[in-house]
Formats: sequence, structure tokens, C-alpha cells
Amino acid sequence: MNFPLLLVILVAVTGVLALIDLLFFSPGRNAAIASYQASQAVPDPAVIERLAREPKLLEYGKSFFPVLAIVLVLRSFLVEPFQIPSGSMKPTLEVGDFILVNKFAYGIRLPVLDTKVISVNDPQRGDVMVFRYPSNPNINYIKRVVGLPGDAVAYRNKQIFINGEAIAQAYVAEVPGSLGRTLLFEEQLGDVKHQIYKESRLQQQGFRSEWTVPAGHYFMMGDNRDNSNDSRFWQDPNIEQSLWGMVPDRNIVGKAFAIWMSWPDPKFANLPSFGRVGVVQ
Repeated sequence: MNFPLLLVILVAVTGVLALIDLLFFSPGRNAAIASYQASQAVPDPAVIERLAREPKLLEYGKSFFPVLAIVLVLRSFLVEPFQIPSGSMKPTLEVGDFILVNKFAYGIRLPVLDTKVISVNDPQRGDVMVFRYPSNPNINYIKRVVGLPGDAVAYRNKQIFINGEAIAQAYVAEVPGSLGRTLLFEEQLGDVKHQIYKESRLQQQGFRSEWTVPAGHYFMMGDNRDNSNDSRFWQDPNIEQSLWGMVPDRNIVGKAFAIWMSWPDPKFANLPSFGRVGVVQ
């Protein structure tokens, strides 16, 4: 379901109903009430209430229009909630985290059309960004911005190089992992210091190791480096099901900035948790 399109349609329909009532039906009701009051020494409140009664369809339209309009503005231009469906951004984001995304951080875009009408800021290295998956724009993904337009990006021996310089990493600890030893590192991307996972038993996967980021595009990677399908798989003919493509500016949704709740499995009896509430680094 295309929720943004549905929301725009609902706002348009309820807005038209509210406008029709304002222009055509409301003046008639007001005139009928004024005429009745002028003809009666002591007007009956029940009669006035009946004359003022709106048709149900128009009443619903007028009631829902302001609520839907506010939701449309908030969701399209200010803040949109998302839930994390996979572990590709661990340890920064866990499965079931509910996050808030700043929709105007990278510019104001029209709902449904996603056309940028006002430029604000460009994505910066280290940002956690939500975007529409290049191979299927109906799906939203979340990864970290690694390469900016014009950057030469390399990934060798699980180490990122930007324009020939290695990105600083510091070993933190060993943590339990599904494939044996999982190593926790702290990484510095631009002004952002964050944590990443590496699986010690996994070799570097079969993607290219060097890329040049085209103008208007961004190179994205997950923080769970050995368990993330991302821009490293760009145009690899040996991995047809994983073809990605770098993320074009037109696919950007917004910048993730906060976790407001965690609920890994809402289908069962466990309750949502607020222990991970905080800023996304």
C-alpha cells in the first residue's frame, strides 16, 4: 500500500467535502436558522439544532480534514516514524527499534512525487539515512552515509578507505555472535563516532573493492559490516540478486535522529521497551 498517496487522496477528498459545505450547505443552514429565529418569539432549541445539523458525509469530511492535513504535513515535511526490520545496522540500531526521521534535513520534498522544492543541507559522511532502495523504490532502507559525490571509496580487509585515507577504527571488545566471534569496533566517519560489528570468521564477501561515487549519489553501508546488503554490491554481475546501485539524491527520505521505542516482536505478549530511547549516532 502506498500510504503517502492514500494520505494525499484522503486529505483532498475531505478537504473538498469541507469546502463544499462551507460554500453551499453552510450558508443555507445559517439562513434557515436566522429565518426561524426571526419568526419565533421563543425559538425552540431542538428545532435550531435540527436546522444546524450537517449531512453525515459532510460532517465526517469536516471532522477528518484538519486531522489528516496535520498528519500529512508532519509526515511529509517534518518527521516520519519507521521501524527497523533487520539487523544490518547493529549495534547502532536493533531489530524492532522505532526511530524518528527528520524529513527536512536534506531539503523539502513534495509528497508522493518526492520532488525536492527547497534545498536545505546535503547528507554528510556518517549520517544515518533512510532512503528508497535503488532497485525497488517502494521499499525503504536505512544505512550509514560513507561516500559522498566524487569520493573514491575502497573496502579492503574490512577497512574503509576514502580518497586513499583509511577511516579510523579502534577495537572495543568481543561480543557474542551468531557466527562465532563478533568484534565490536569504534569508527570515526566525518564528525560522527559510532560503533560497528565485524564477524571474525567471515572473509570479505565477493563484491568489488573500489568505487567512485557519481555526482548526486551516495555510497551507503550498514554498521553490521558482514551482515549488510548495501552499496558494496553495486553492479556486481556475480551477485545478480544483490544489485544495489549507489543511492541517488532523488531517493533520499530523511535523516534518522532518534530512537523512541523498541518492540522486537509485537505479535507476542512482550511489551514495548523504552530502554533504548536516545539519539542515533
